[in-house]
Amino acid sequence: MPIPTPIRATAAAALLAFAAGCSSWWSSGGDRPRWPADATIYRCDADKELVVQYLEGGKSAMVMYPERDFRLDQVSAASGVRYSNGRTTLHTKGPEAFLEEGGQTLFANCKRADNTTR
Repeated sequence: MPIPTPIRATAAAALLAFAAGCSSWWSSGGDRPRWPADATIYRCDADKELVVQYLEGGKSAMVMYPERDFRLDQVSAASGVRYSNGRTTLHTKGPEAFLEEGGQTLFANCKRADNTTR
């Protein structure tokens, strides 16, 4: 049985709105993303940029790469704050951070930069 036209139109509009919301931080044109306004940007060794959005009052962190992002949950730490998913770990202490994955440091000596949306 075919789906009535008003329902198809509503479903299509909802899908487009959802897709636009999911990719709202991605830039229009160019090859660099535009991060959410509340993202924290860290400048790291090797001229790398680490972008983190802290969620739920700091209980979790969303690490954002141009091609993907992933969530890390806060875990106990001897010093500073640590977020992990079992494989990737973000360590922060004051304005400094570093990110490890599988025991290898991916972003080292990161310092919090001004939080401007890009």
